[in-house]
Amino acid sequence: MSYENSARIINDDIFDLVNECFGQEKTSQNNESRLNFFDTYKNYFVLTDDGSYSINSKEINHKVETLHTSTGAISESFEKFIKPMKFDYTKDIAILDICAGLGYNSSAAIADFIKNSFDSNLKVDMVEISKATFACGLLVPSPIPEHDITKKAIEDELIRLDYATLSLEECEIPENIDINVFVEDARQTVQNLEDNTYDAIFLDPFSQNMAPELFSLEFFKEFKRIIKDNGIVATYTSSAPVRAAFIEAGFYIGLGPIFGRKQGGTLASPNPEMLDYSLPKNDEIRIALSDVGIPFRDPDLNKSSDFILSERSEERHNARHNTKISSAVKTPIFLGDAMENDEKLKRRVERNLIKMNIPSTTSPEAFYIIECEKKYSEKQDRENNSTARILDMKKRLEKVKDGDYTLT
Repeated sequence: MSYENSARIINDDIFDLVNECFGQEKTSQNNESRLNFFDTYKNYFVLTDDGSYSINSKEINHKVETLHTSTGAISESFEKFIKPMKFDYTKDIAILDICAGLGYNSSAAIADFIKNSFDSNLKVDMVEISKATFACGLLVPSPIPEHDITKKAIEDELIRLDYATLSLEECEIPENIDINVFVEDARQTVQNLEDNTYDAIFLDPFSQNMAPELFSLEFFKEFKRIIKDNGIVATYTSSAPVRAAFIEAGFYIGLGPIFGRKQGGTLASPNPEMLDYSLPKNDEIRIALSDVGIPFRDPDLNKSSDFILSERSEERHNARHNTKISSAVKTPIFLGDAMENDEKLKRRVERNLIKMNIPSTTSPEAFYIIECEKKYSEKQDRENNSTARILDMKKRLEKVKDGDYTLT
């Protein structure tokens, strides 16, 4: 996939209109094209329930969605990316905002810092592959005053890159806030960042189908290197391959806030004590036992989205019935369930289980594999947590498949 195509995150029409707007600004050397843009093309922006604006994405699988939940774009930033953090504002804070988009997540972080800090400093590194998407952050009305600070940082960088021409943002960035803007592939950015730097990483790509490279195991290994021991990664997704990748990269995982969706997102940290809530039990089982829990892989941090998706599809196919239980009909979640009310489904499930040396959903082998789920609790701690249970079930499945276990 070319850089031009991967940078087209927002709707193609508005992507081209934004580029044209800033091209006119450069040619005319006047501010009319930028100042009039929102009013002229307001129908391309989506008003969310809290009064902040979002933008439609490019079409994916014949479907167009907004970049933010309709419940509220700026509210989503506070709920999903700020509230889960456990910042100690008596100390300096560093945040990495990946797929910074319109700048809402960074703006929410700045607002929270200004409200709660004393004599500390804030560093925000914003990463976005698309100049046009960043530019949209200049064009939308600011949902909170702190967005004007973010706008100033974005404008300065777009001027430096010769994309924008005029300095129209009048807000001054406070002396104790350092904002760095990177317009590039986040995979390049993270490889150049120092170890043990960040208190928080906001991971906000549009979707794993559009950008699996930003959810890969290797990308998360870079996160593990650059995050502090008590740092937290926050992302909106509840995807099994994403959660599996965090675990394989050495993170503990927990349930993120539910806002604008039916399911909570994902939090990850090197320290399990930074995470309060377990994943739902069935999510743990599917990640541990099913081929759906195979992560995206990008060994050299340079593969295309299509390549990564294709490779994972092949790996899932090869793992099914060999090292993983088939994900068909969500087979693993029925372990321990007599399934007395649906004989047809039970037959399908047990056909999948038999291929992994599990005679039935209620066989001793089935109960052996999910034994750790007896300790499940919504609140998790250092010893009893989602990651520990997932790793335990993975080991037990391997032993059952290889016949290398003792039932007790």
